[in-house]
Amino acid sequence: MLQDILYLVIGFVVGAILGFVIARMYMKKYLKKNPPINEQMIKTMMSQMGRTPSQKQVNQMMKQMNKFM
Repeated sequence: MLQDILYLVIGFVVGAILGFVIARMYMKKYLKKNPPINEQMIKTMMSQMGRTPSQKQVNQMMKQMNKFM
């Protein structure tokens, strides 16, 4: 009886750890494949705000985004 409960607890712990590791690897792969924001999105956003972005400004924004993430 006690042995069965111990197996159940160990199974939950191992399952939680494996689930976390697999989900983390999946999210890293997904974010690498589909970055949340890119240069084109920044250019579009700045154009919509009425500014004509220079490449320097776009690079600064990308650097800030990467630093934030």
